Amino acid sequence: MTHASKEGTSDAGGGELTVPMAWLYAEYIADELLRTGDLMPPTSFEFRAGRDALALTIFLSDTDGELSGIRVVSQLETWLSLTAYDQPWQDWVREHMTRRAALAREENTHSPDLELAEAAWRWLEETELLAPDLDAVPGGGPLPDEEGGPQVWTPAWQLGLPLGHLAIHLF
Repeated sequence: MTHASKEGTSDAGGGELTVPMAWLYAEYIADELLRTGDLMPPTSFEFRAGRDALALTIFLSDTDGELSGIRVVSQLETWLSLTAYDQPWQDWVREHMTRRAALAREENTHSPDLELAEAAWRWLEETELLAPDLDAVPGGGPLPDEEGGPQVWTPAWQLGLPLGHLAIHLF
């Protein structure tokens, strides 16, 4: 879902300005789900990780190429199953990103939606956030004081994905 306008542009690519509506809408839905859940401050890196993980899930699960506001509620179960703990989410994302990039190359099209999705995925993979080390706690039980307990650097997607999953549950 992209919006093209030929007014006021002068680029060599035919004069079209393409707005990445599908990605922006996926990001908006993810943001609303996380804000409704009130799990993290919207200014935190954890919130961004959750929003980007959810936006990728929403964007890549849209097989028709058109996100519809009416279908959001009907898609919650799909997004919930894709973000579940026992699912290979990162493999699913890589596979779908590769497929979409190949399709864009095959059709010789420029996709600003895909560019933004790729940037979000790169950030989720390359950024590490400090999180409680649950493996360091005997028996995996709760930490007596999470702030003072053992911590480990974790890829952002590994923090964002369960946050997004919980936000869907709370919605």
